[in-house]
Amino acid sequence: MTAENGTPDPHEPPGHPVAGLDEVVHQRVRLGILAIAHEARRVEFGYLRTQLDLTAGNLSKHLSVLETAGLVEIEKGYAGRRGRTWITLTAAGSTALAEEIERLKLLITRLETTDTPEDR
Repeated sequence: MTAENGTPDPHEPPGHPVAGLDEVVHQRVRLGILAIAHEARRVEFGYLRTQLDLTAGNLSKHLSVLETAGLVEIEKGYAGRRGRTWITLTAAGSTALAEEIERLKLLITRLETTDTPEDR
């Protein structure tokens, strides 16, 4: 975005805010996984599956993408006799989520402060 005099805002990264969105993070399901993992600190696979309304296979594929990118850690273990899988956000995952949120905030601010064609 530019200042009223037409010069670029020095506090805003160059380019349109959507250019900085991370394809790994921005995908709806993966963004949901990261957000829930951030809120919960450690989240169980079944809880994620239910909250995001996914099949186990679909969730597994998204978790694999996030794990390969180093954004989550996956821990398998047991609670009693039942196998469990827990997901934890890594430091890189926290950073990636925070950066994505900042880019989305920039986009929202830009859209809220831009005249619509009807206003011109």
